[in-house]
Amino acid sequence: MLGTGICALPEARQYGEMMEAFFIWLESGSLSTWVRGETGWHMAFPVIIVFHALGMGFLVGVALAINARVLGIAQGIPVTIMRRFLPVALLALVVNAVSGVLLLIGYPTKALTNPVFYIKLGCIGLALWNLKWFDTHILANTVYDTGAIPKQAKKLAIASTALWGAAIIAGRLLAYTYVKLMSI
Repeated sequence: MLGTGICALPEARQYGEMMEAFFIWLESGSLSTWVRGETGWHMAFPVIIVFHALGMGFLVGVALAINARVLGIAQGIPVTIMRRFLPVALLALVVNAVSGVLLLIGYPTKALTNPVFYIKLGCIGLALWNLKWFDTHILANTVYDTGAIPKQAKKLAIASTALWGAAIIAGRLLAYTYVKLMSI
């Protein structure tokens, strides 16, 4: 148990040593060295970053388009039509998840020891929950095609925009805010 007091110190140290050993094992693996460009092809990391950026652009683009429509922009477009873009967002999410895991495998110490990484994941999680909420409560309801959209939905659209912005900023800050780059 990692409780408080002097008794907890050895357990916390053991936990830290276990994590360090895990980072070393992961960073020494062939996939991690390939991502970092240390084994032959040196373009893996830049190509993965490109896919991560494209996935982010499509995912966030769909979310922001839905947010804009909920906030009253392009009122001539029925809200339910916006639902057609969700498969694009889902594909982009898969691209981002795969590319994100590859980037994490390349530099696990850098990400997993950085609080900004967890802020990014938290913002993404909340923004995705928000997108799912819009899907089930607003985009699936033809009443909102011509009628007024509830104030709660508008507040969530503003929150969603802020969350996606915070996730993008946190993602960019990851390149500059790490304490430790690698364990090996």
